[in-house]
Amino acid sequence: MEINLNDSNIMSSAEAAKIWHKNSDYVRTSLHKNPKRWPKGSWRKFGRQIVVTTYGMEQVTGIPDPRKNESKKSN
Repeated sequence: MEINLNDSNIMSSAEAAKIWHKNSDYVRTSLHKNPKRWPKGSWRKFGRQIVVTTYGMEQVTGIPDPRKNESKKSN
């Protein structure tokens, strides 16, 4: 299996929180309080940095990727 780290569906927890209009600690707090809400493989910690996927954020927040709406508005 090949993973493309340039994929826009992989992002830092801070970037994800900003995209979903959440508090900057949203991901860290969510993982700490309720880690079972996060689908397997939708997040990973590298040192102190948490990396998440678009799919994980959509599942936890219940909100589709807001970037999709922005691209529709610009068309």
